[in-house]
Amino acid sequence: MATGSIKLNILSPEKTLFSGDVASVSLPGLKAPFVVLYNHAPIMSVLNKGFICWSGNNEGEVAIAGGFVEVKDNEVTVCVEV
Repeated sequence: MATGSIKLNILSPEKTLFSGDVASVSLPGLKAPFVVLYNHAPIMSVLNKGFICWSGNNEGEVAIAGGFVEVKDNEVTVCVEV
């Protein structure tokens, strides 16, 4: 199993909620929650109301009202309404 970090950026219309390197991120997908790990396949998904949780050296979570995510080249960019 490959180990590494992914760059997570969580953006709202008002400000950047989080930006940093994480080991994994859990997202409330429209159909079901899912987890993004190092070397995840590229995807785009709509997000439901729920929590984005991340782990690694920087652990945390943020509640969202919805949004969307793009995963590409070990970078996760999330645009949300909080």
